[in-house]
Amino acid sequence: MLALLSPAKKLELERPLPAGLVVTVPPLLAEARALLAVAKKKKKADWAKLMDLSDDLATSTWERFQAFDPAEPGRPALLTFAGDVYVGAAAHTWSADDLAWAQDRVAILSGLYGVLRPLDGMAPYRLEMGTRLANPRGKDLYAWWKGLLATDLAARVAGHADPTLVNLASEEYFSAVDRKSLGVKVVTPVFQDVKDGKARSLFLFVKRARGAMVRWMVQHRVERALDLKQAEFDGYTFHPDESTDDTWMFRRPQPPPPGR
Repeated sequence: MLALLSPAKKLELERPLPAGLVVTVPPLLAEARALLAVAKKKKKADWAKLMDLSDDLATSTWERFQAFDPAEPGRPALLTFAGDVYVGAAAHTWSADDLAWAQDRVAILSGLYGVLRPLDGMAPYRLEMGTRLANPRGKDLYAWWKGLLATDLAARVAGHADPTLVNLASEEYFSAVDRKSLGVKVVTPVFQDVKDGKARSLFLFVKRARGAMVRWMVQHRVERALDLKQAEFDGYTFHPDESTDDTWMFRRPQPPPPGR
């Protein structure tokens, strides 16, 4: 079983890393280097237009690409992304054994790196998968990554006891995987909060729940996707009557706003 996450725009670059942590090399680094060569040719104004960025963000994006050195080991991906998914995962609280166990069971889809394992080194960057960055393979990043991601993920999960992909990534990122050539089972957990009898997927809570499910999976050393139906975290539980074979519903009572 392999759980897939999306990356985050927000990054944690200051928190000290655990002593003795070994940073690994991203599996598709050669492809990332080729894509980086395309990105380095863009100007600040190009990034502002491509990703609808403010002048400050366009400047920092351009500066990071210009300073990007693939030979540098970087920080481990799971401890560098810091958006709501990663608030839910709380990987900075994991033990060294947790991180090592997750290395082959969690993957982060990336517009620049393609796939990042938890301990793969990454440099700070901003490149969303939906960016229409023209490249030698087509008009956007989907054209660059689509077949490569499917091949990599299928090979990665093939040796697992349960060769299932658990899709906890956003639609923007999972769309970069060519489902037709993937050839493995995919299940997608859905998270809803219930208030006044109505169930809704609330964006902030959904993102945190995706990370929290990975945290629960790692803490309980879950090797088979079906065992995730037993997960109980942050108030969510599995609802079989609202689920299908490949879409699994998890619901909870909507919590009150902070401070109440």
